[in-house]
Amino acid sequence: MRVAIAFALLAACAVGQRRGGAPPAATGPWSNSALTPDQRADLLLRAMTLEEKLQLVHGLARGDPAAARSNGGAGFVPGIPRLGIPDLQMADAAVGVTRGAARGRYATLLPSTLALASSWDLKAAYDYGALIGRELRDQGYNMSLGGGVDLAREPRNGRNFEYMGEDPELAGWMDGEAVRGLQAQGVMGDVKHYAFNDQENGRNVLNVVLPDRRAMRESDLLAFEIAIKDAHPAAVMCAYNQVNGAYSCENPYLLNQVLKKDIGFQGFVISDWGATHSTVKAALAGLDLEMPGDTYFGAPLAQAIAEGSVPMARLDDMVHRILRSEFAAGQFDGRRTDQVPDIFSGLATARKIAGESIVVLRDSNTVLPLDAGRIKSVAIIGGHADVGVLSGGGSAQVNPPGGNAVAELSPPPAGGRSRGGPSYFPSSPMRAIAAAAPAAAVRYSDGVDLAAAAALAHSAAVAIVFCTQPMSEGRDAPGLALPDNQDALVEAVAAANPRTIVVLETGGAVAMRWFGQVAGVLEAWYPGIGGGEAIADVLFGRVNPSAKTAVTFPARDADLPHPTEFHGAVAPGSGRGRGAARSFDVPYDAGLEVGYKWYDAKGITPTVPFGFGISYTHFAYGNLKATLDAGGIEIRFTLKNTGRRAGSEIAEVYTALPPEAGEPPKRLIGWQRVELAPGEARDIQVEIPARRLAIFDVSRDDWRTLSGTYLIEVGTSSRELALKAALPLQGSQLP
Repeated sequence: MRVAIAFALLAACAVGQRRGGAPPAATGPWSNSALTPDQRADLLLRAMTLEEKLQLVHGLARGDPAAARSNGGAGFVPGIPRLGIPDLQMADAAVGVTRGAARGRYATLLPSTLALASSWDLKAAYDYGALIGRELRDQGYNMSLGGGVDLAREPRNGRNFEYMGEDPELAGWMDGEAVRGLQAQGVMGDVKHYAFNDQENGRNVLNVVLPDRRAMRESDLLAFEIAIKDAHPAAVMCAYNQVNGAYSCENPYLLNQVLKKDIGFQGFVISDWGATHSTVKAALAGLDLEMPGDTYFGAPLAQAIAEGSVPMARLDDMVHRILRSEFAAGQFDGRRTDQVPDIFSGLATARKIAGESIVVLRDSNTVLPLDAGRIKSVAIIGGHADVGVLSGGGSAQVNPPGGNAVAELSPPPAGGRSRGGPSYFPSSPMRAIAAAAPAAAVRYSDGVDLAAAAALAHSAAVAIVFCTQPMSEGRDAPGLALPDNQDALVEAVAAANPRTIVVLETGGAVAMRWFGQVAGVLEAWYPGIGGGEAIADVLFGRVNPSAKTAVTFPARDADLPHPTEFHGAVAPGSGRGRGAARSFDVPYDAGLEVGYKWYDAKGITPTVPFGFGISYTHFAYGNLKATLDAGGIEIRFTLKNTGRRAGSEIAEVYTALPPEAGEPPKRLIGWQRVELAPGEARDIQVEIPARRLAIFDVSRDDWRTLSGTYLIEVGTSSRELALKAALPLQGSQLP
């Protein structure tokens, strides 16, 4: 692995400096940094011509000579040198800077954001965003296109690995902290894909049917609201799909009403690439920046303004929002010099977050952690675990340093994303396991021949099967089962060795028909550039696992709200839906019952519930007290580490609202990550704001709390809640 990193460092050093988004030296009254971003934007707006304003509300059309200033990232909006307005240099950066090696630049691949969400660690989320922000800045970019927060309504969605799970509270806060960390580095962030972009098949044409505005506001839109209010991102990216018959990028309810009026978003709305469908309708609905090209917001917008169908005030608002976001991010204040990213710091951060993100789903007869001093032989089977770890595809794909670790898979083309097979990063779990257990004989089988894999497993003290699920933007999985006959592989190995452990590298939840047949299961997600080492850390107990699932693992497709994914007129794998004859409806008829709320309401037992994860120590809960507080309620309880290892517990707090609320059986309202030494007990206090107890009242078009008895539940997962307390409240007692 160090060889690959050294290669990347040498390549990075060979690249000349680029100015990126650094502003020209022009100054004016808007250069006064003592003024607010809005005041500075107003002053600058007054100095702009109509042509200059129009230049800022769309990306470049192909062939524009100004594109020569682009860094080669996903998007570019040329600045205006005479006014000191910087270029917008945009990069896809969901899990690291994509195309990071396009010009010899190294970029750190972090664990997938779904992995991050499974850490339930807000500080880790901030550090995650800060690392991406630093590497964007070092490489001359001043805007990230990461920040995915769509809920995992459709577990077969190819982009779930880019998102933050199925619960709006967890997803919203984790995404908000990641964007906050990124923007603290002087880089503009965004939150996407707004909204209900929850499947890839037919994403460009499908119509989400969810007329219940309460269900909208209490699910996906709540996740966006939390993230936006926490992070104050520069931008929100509107999605490809339609919602209730209107495209997301020309949907006045989503953009003008909820986002800009109700949430109070002050930044700009940027379209997903090619997601703009009109000029007047989109402009009046709240879209501020068309990307890429000028099909709608170039000459057609100029004509619409001349004719009065789009008021000049609307164009001024678009430009103001873009400028104030640039001022807020410090884009006008100081020049930046590109530099080589600190690759070793990035590696350390990636490995640490991976260790916090790996979830132990099963540990039968305490087979875990493995004892490095006693194990004489280990069989490593499948998943290309001899050379690397899997990463997610599409616009989130970070280029592996030195090329794909799996030689037979097509390497990415120069300067672009991988168009061949899935990309593996050079962090070999097998080498890390061999280093952790130097006295053990470690042998590998690719798992293609089931009989050979079973024979190797039978000869070893422990067998570790690595199962992979390549996922990517532009396509969804056909089902929850693992691809490429891997379920049969696990069953064959488990039959040959009762000490079989499965390590999953997946983009989301998968069905595990063999779950009860194996001794241990680790969900490693896509673990990033330090993933192989982090997997070994958890297997051998150098890291005591603390992560908990951010998604439910259903037992089978038949248990889903929609057992078969909706395709309509669009064939699976069509991505943006180009060439599709017509749109098709995707009914969100589960309403409020998203994720674990669906399984609770329907009485379905999943293989692994939401919020579940095993530690190598044990925790005891007691003494729950719930009392009214000035801004909500205060939850107090004791938590004790009753085991022999230091460990961290994620204590989860749920509530069941009064029956008249018409809610699912319970909702997550808070959590706290607590580190405890062996035998240590601590009094835990969790403050729950009133909003987390509220429902969205459509008749009032606002949130409100109901009078009645709230059942407060505290415990170790959504299905293991040891503590319960009834709390009678009057709605008037809470703001």
